[in-house]
Amino acid sequence: MAIIGYARVSTQDQDLTGQLEALKAAGAETIYREKISGARADRPQLAKLMASLKAGDVVLVTKLDRLGRSTRELLDLIERISGVGAAFRSLGDPLWDTSSSQGRLLSVLLAAIAEFERDLIRERTGDGRKRAMATGVKFGRKPKLSEYQRQEAIKRRAAGETLAEIAKSYAVDLSMISRLS
Repeated sequence: MAIIGYARVSTQDQDLTGQLEALKAAGAETIYREKISGARADRPQLAKLMASLKAGDVVLVTKLDRLGRSTRELLDLIERISGVGAAFRSLGDPLWDTSSSQGRLLSVLLAAIAEFERDLIRERTGDGRKRAMATGVKFGRKPKLSEYQRQEAIKRRAAGETLAEIAKSYAVDLSMISRLS
């Protein structure tokens, strides 16, 4: 069992010293450190930490927001940590200790709330799309060719003109002309 720390600051100007001292004082043997925005999905040191985890390890952070910026991201990471048999602890948030019953309960409750929130967003978005479509809003990209141009291109194709010539005359990709029917 190893206690593995993770320290992160958002910008190069910020300092990791306070986090490093707190993690060492709490028994972290290895500390992965990054100076990178938490909003970025590609955090190389976090990826290395996750790849190094073994059953019985404990991932330790000073505050929850050091690990993840959103509830969903945080819960996904904690689930991955638990999936290998490791635990997660936050020094600044004592309830977040997945090696305890309360910490596991809190994780499950927040995961349920996050899923409920995603379902509500999906419902609202779907309702909004239906209302918009009922009022005549069209979704997606505007066609590059008008209906007249489409029909003209089909006639030119039937007359034997090459796809490349037709595409060039309309300044569109060859594949667009080939899909016309």
